[in-house]
Amino acid sequence: MKPLIVVVLVVGLLATSCHIVHSQAAGEAAVVEQEDDALKQSQASIAAQVEAMLEHFKQEDPQGLPGVPVPDPLEVPNVKKSLGMVNLDMKQVKAHGLSKFRVDKMNLDLKEMKFNGGLQLDQMLVKGQYTLSSFFSRANGPFTVILKNVYAEATAFLAVERDGHLATDRIKIDITFSDMTMDFQNLGLVGSVFQSVINGAPNLVFDAMKPFMLQEADKKLRSEIDTMIKNTLGERRLPNSITPLDSAIAMARKLVRQKGYDPYHLPDVNRTMGVFSVQLAHTWINGISSFYRVGNITAGMANKTVSVVLQVGTGQVTGAGQWEVGLGMMTRVGHVQFTVQHIRATVGVSQSLDTRKRAQITDLQFDMGNIQVRCDGAGTLDYVMEFAVNVIPNLLRYQIMDAIENPIKQRVQEKFNAIDVEQVIKTMAQNDFQFDPKLLGL
Repeated sequence: MKPLIVVVLVVGLLATSCHIVHSQAAGEAAVVEQEDDALKQSQASIAAQVEAMLEHFKQEDPQGLPGVPVPDPLEVPNVKKSLGMVNLDMKQVKAHGLSKFRVDKMNLDLKEMKFNGGLQLDQMLVKGQYTLSSFFSRANGPFTVILKNVYAEATAFLAVERDGHLATDRIKIDITFSDMTMDFQNLGLVGSVFQSVINGAPNLVFDAMKPFMLQEADKKLRSEIDTMIKNTLGERRLPNSITPLDSAIAMARKLVRQKGYDPYHLPDVNRTMGVFSVQLAHTWINGISSFYRVGNITAGMANKTVSVVLQVGTGQVTGAGQWEVGLGMMTRVGHVQFTVQHIRATVGVSQSLDTRKRAQITDLQFDMGNIQVRCDGAGTLDYVMEFAVNVIPNLLRYQIMDAIENPIKQRVQEKFNAIDVEQVIKTMAQNDFQFDPKLLGL
């Protein structure tokens, strides 16, 4: 039961936070038909982009991102600098190789609504025309600057605006490099006289380009994030009183109830050992949908692997069922009712960006509150059973949790091994990202 609950909670939360809401119905039939066509085209476009992204990350060394156009080369405004007695004028400056970036890392803090990412370039080639002049000399010609190991890091903060729409609040971006080489042609005598100026030229070129590149990156990143949010949430308005994460969890609770998982019916259990048999049937559990966020929920990507860590808990969970115990020809039938004060879990899951690989359960820790059980049907043994169940598990609760964590972890991993992650993503993309537990074999 517990591994199934964990899978439902994890997938339900992630699917709910990615739920897409589209256009409202129009009044006239012709308008409705046009909107339906536009919706189908939008869904087909999203599905195609998702499939392209899945294929992209199957490569050994994926560079760039499909569907994310990057200007290559990037035209940089003219640069004019006065260096004492020397004036440096650079024109027709273009930066090449920007589309060959690699995604180094991505981290998402859902509680703080903060995103941090890093992109890496092996090298960036800058070409243009220069003019270096003073009172008594002048040189001009083409120049080339190669920046090696360029790294761009960005941190974006999201916020709910007054009208309830989620949008990018502010972005911090920085670009650095580890080494550079340069080639200014046709320097002649000027090169020997003003060698110190030329030696500082690569930094000068980069420092002149950096504000423009940061401005372009800010506009591009802000546009991409806001577009993604709009495609994901549509015109949905979020409350200002709670965080978007807690709002998504509330939606996940509603989804669990709508899908019929609260109350949840457990499969019947039948065990036979020689002449002794035990059966537990008609067991229902209530309170699964009372889950809430205990700590933070974070997601990150590094080394082509996405990892998610979440801490969730439930309120009081109750259940009831019918038991039957047999010994040879004799049988006893009774009922059992139980209450668990709370259940809390820390879950870590990782998934390779190569979705042909299966998801992995990396961490699983449980904490359970006091347990109370009431039995009837066994006569005086009811009191013995209630004492044994109510006292022993509460005394040994932590030892029991430690003992069952690994078996539950193995069971969850077995569930993950049976899930075709790539097919699940493709199917959800084709169906407006509507989550269906049947996709997970539930």
